[in-house]
Amino acid sequence: MSNKRNITLKRSALTIALGMCLASSVVLAQSSVGSLYGDAKAGDSVTIENTSTGLKRTISADSSGRFAFGQLAPGAYKVTAGGVTKSVSVNVGTGSKVNFAADASLDTVVVQGNAANVNAIDVSSVESTTVFTAEQLQKIPVGRDPTSVALLAPGTVKGDTGFGNLASFGGSSVAENGYYINGFDVTNIRNFVSFADLPFEAIGQQQVKTGGYGAEYGRSLGGVINIVTKSGTNEWHGGFSAYWRPSSLTEKGKDVLSVDPVDPGTTGEYLAYRSPNESSNITYSMYAGGPLIEDRLFFFGLVEANSFESDSFGSQTSSHAEGFNPNGIVKINWNITNNHLLELTAIQNESKTQYVDYQNNTGEFFTGQHANRNAAYDVTDGGDVYIAKYTGYLTDNFNISLQGGRLDNTSSYQFPEAPDPAAAACPRAFLSLGNSPGSVTYTGCYNLSQINIRDPQWGPDKDTREGYRADAEWRIGDHFIRFGYDSETFESGHAGQAYTGGAYWRHFSLLPGVSRTVNGVLINNNTANTVSYARLWFRGTESGSFEVENEAFYIEDSWQVTDNWLIYAGLRSESFTNKNGAGVPFVAAENNIAPRLGFSWDVKGDSSLKVFGNAGRYFIPVASNTNIRASGIEFFNEYYYTTTGYDAATGCPTGVGFDSTSYQCLNGTAPVQIGPTNINGSTEAPNPATVAQTNLEPMYQDEFILGAQMAFANGWTGSVRGVYREVKAGMDDFCSVQPFQDWADDNGYVNFDYHSLASCFIMNPGSDVGVALDLEDDGNLTEVLIPASYFGLPKYTRKYTAVEFVAEKATADWSLQASYTWSHSYGNVEGYVNSSLEQIDAGLTQDFDNKVFEDGAYGDLPNDRRHVIKAFGSYNISDEWRVGSNLLVASGRPVNCLGFAPVGNDLDSGTLAFYGASSFYCKQPGGTSVLQNRAEEGRTPWIWQLDMQITYKPSWAENLQLGMDVFNILNNDETTEYYETSAYGTATSNFYDPNFKQAVNFQAPRSVRFSARWEF
Repeated sequence: MSNKRNITLKRSALTIALGMCLASSVVLAQSSVGSLYGDAKAGDSVTIENTSTGLKRTISADSSGRFAFGQLAPGAYKVTAGGVTKSVSVNVGTGSKVNFAADASLDTVVVQGNAANVNAIDVSSVESTTVFTAEQLQKIPVGRDPTSVALLAPGTVKGDTGFGNLASFGGSSVAENGYYINGFDVTNIRNFVSFADLPFEAIGQQQVKTGGYGAEYGRSLGGVINIVTKSGTNEWHGGFSAYWRPSSLTEKGKDVLSVDPVDPGTTGEYLAYRSPNESSNITYSMYAGGPLIEDRLFFFGLVEANSFESDSFGSQTSSHAEGFNPNGIVKINWNITNNHLLELTAIQNESKTQYVDYQNNTGEFFTGQHANRNAAYDVTDGGDVYIAKYTGYLTDNFNISLQGGRLDNTSSYQFPEAPDPAAAACPRAFLSLGNSPGSVTYTGCYNLSQINIRDPQWGPDKDTREGYRADAEWRIGDHFIRFGYDSETFESGHAGQAYTGGAYWRHFSLLPGVSRTVNGVLINNNTANTVSYARLWFRGTESGSFEVENEAFYIEDSWQVTDNWLIYAGLRSESFTNKNGAGVPFVAAENNIAPRLGFSWDVKGDSSLKVFGNAGRYFIPVASNTNIRASGIEFFNEYYYTTTGYDAATGCPTGVGFDSTSYQCLNGTAPVQIGPTNINGSTEAPNPATVAQTNLEPMYQDEFILGAQMAFANGWTGSVRGVYREVKAGMDDFCSVQPFQDWADDNGYVNFDYHSLASCFIMNPGSDVGVALDLEDDGNLTEVLIPASYFGLPKYTRKYTAVEFVAEKATADWSLQASYTWSHSYGNVEGYVNSSLEQIDAGLTQDFDNKVFEDGAYGDLPNDRRHVIKAFGSYNISDEWRVGSNLLVASGRPVNCLGFAPVGNDLDSGTLAFYGASSFYCKQPGGTSVLQNRAEEGRTPWIWQLDMQITYKPSWAENLQLGMDVFNILNNDETTEYYETSAYGTATSNFYDPNFKQAVNFQAPRSVRFSARWEF
């Protein structure tokens, strides 16, 4: 009997210890819950008890001895069957196995495990996920934000710094991820590059999914960050924490001097100017949770205050920013009965920053000092999140959950909208004189703090999401069936904008003996005098409110074919509708079918070796930014004029005068126009039937994964996973008209007028295009199919291949997880953003605006880091001292050479004139342009960074922890980005930029964070 009992103890402890924080599950992909499953004697009663809340449930094992509990809140549980009790942990989105079959003939045995930190390998699912608990995150040096945590997982890399702190999952762009709090989608689909935040101290667990989601989940091509907040329990717990990052212990950023010989002492002296910048912040949190009614009603509340200030300096301006933002979360859990649960969550995440802008004295550049106070204003971001969820355990084998939520978010609202009303009447103006047309110097009477004026009648730009979902779980014999429905409405408000003073003038000059092509016209200054000319831009958008509606149905079945084999099959139907400002749909894609298939093989039958695989199709919605830009009013007109100089007081050309009532420079002596007027967009909203391809396929991706996880006898676990992803139907906008005119001419439609087209058109590049055209110029639309050959575009292509290796182990005194990922991301488009241009226009990047931008576009994509090594863990030196570390080693990203696209003489030449140096036509030092391929300029160097943490838990102060984290402890400063622009000027008059391929971005310098925590 004793020997049998020891075997049981070892086997149960092994079951608990396998897998560490890398679990494998998809059964509850986007929910805030987990599950328990296992084997017992047929017909046995199996009881679970949440050790924190006292919640109990009892079901009977089926005729095969199998049992399963779904919709369980993460936490520690006791599971009892046949007189045997075991302890196990449930993590978000994962299943935990408990095996009683081997204990059926034993006396009562109680097995305690480290339930807070580890889980068994989950053989009930078909994909991989990583779960981090709050306790684990406290033991390693990591940024206190969801993205920094996600970057610990294999298969993730940091995105371009121009997008902020965001992660790329599996080769996707940073704008293709999903973010969830307590099961509610908080992704901001205006452009997919932000999400509703919450106090970091409120995070109980964070699940990071890098692919292979089940049919319950959609609307993402990248990864998922799924957060479960802390909750109250049957014991009152609380505490205080403070985290301080002082500017005095942060190393200075690196400056980058321009190599252009005409730049010293001007606004172009530096490419990057960082050394005088400073910032510091301190975050305080107070929190408490406990029972309002024992075993039934629980409360958790947290208040966080983030105090920060920063000073930043540019060539002619500087800014001071500061804020003190109290935010918080309240969560109520009500176990109405053991079978009916209610959860309510309210989060406030609003931030307000007070800015004071300064302007240097005339002729002073890069002083690193604040000079003349220019404007003061506040900027508000964030808002509120409200979530309600009901869970019902209706029978032993049938559960349901119902959820509803609302998100309100204000996007960077500046108040007052015009901090300097008098200057709002002045046109924006700059000087680019002499032989340096790429440099810019302020002139005129406008305020540099307000280069754009918002519609004063509109108010803040706000995004609102209202979402509802219903899910059901039904176990029928060997089948575990899940099905459900979810619906969301996302509304984005957009305030119209125009340049201050209604226009933007930029003044140029030609010195004697200098010639230059301006807007397609050669100006040859063969006089002894300076020749002056100017460029005028009129640009504006109109206010409006735009709506996106998304809904989905799904069904999935996890079929336990044998004791060792599980087959998974799922089907999801996605529907997307995007509406213009009048509420009329311009994209309506219904019932897009996304199948999912997979298997899990428990090779030895004891959850110690698992082989799994899956295949799936995933769709992503059209961003509401597409509604705003493609279906709203947006215009951009460009003119060039000869002038006699400029008026330094107003920024207007000399002699034309200025009208402070109309905010315009007057045409006193009408200047002579140079070349044609370049028109982009329209002052009228397009017909919604003309905005998108009539046979448009929503963007989707196919994914295939094959992997294995294994537990070793010495406590280590390891896994390997192969991944292949391919976008099958990409979607972007096309902003050229010549193909439509060519097709009309070839088919005899002599009355067709290309001006009836929308300025940009949403399409599937490389496909035949269904489009509604006004063929007879009579206002009547006719749907036609234009062959793909007319557009000259290749198919939207993005592919990703990877192999991931992970090894990990945890004991009572130390833990370590290490991973190596080899990956390759390649194609002709990055996705919903363009990192090379730092363009945040989800689904509306310039990549397919004209066929010329796809010349040379195929190659390694911006998030392609071929080799990535990660290792993090902690070690208890003694009862009072602990150290933690976090290591990252990564190969470099591809480097491009960007230049101006060639402008021809067709109908699109005027539009192409608006684009900057953003094509793969690389300007050479001799002045010619040569087409290169994407990534032809090599790669940035390898980087490595080591972060360290030390924590002191004094024996003389119970529950107190004092810590210090040092990020980039060796202050490595390797280059992370080169200046990829090879030309400056305009599309019709440009020059080689000698700063091409200068290093401009580097690893973040060393910084220090102090922490103090006390908990009761």
